[in-house]
Amino acid sequence: MSIRYKIDVMSALKDAGYSTTRIRNEKLIGQSYLQQIRHGEIVSNACLDKLCELLKCQPGDIIEYVEDENK
Repeated sequence: MSIRYKIDVMSALKDAGYSTTRIRNEKLIGQSYLQQIRHGEIVSNACLDKLCELLKCQPGDIIEYVEDENK
């Protein structure tokens, strides 16, 4: 995959005060998106928007493009 996370999103959320319990209880991010993040899968734009809101950052602070060496 050419787009990947630059940071450990789950750790960044925890550091910002958002435990997985809080995220679920307040319905901030769906469980399926949390699983995708844990597995390094890129989430939807809507979820990325929510992550930027919670972490007070820009999308480029979370994800990056890495050229595929196999192309």
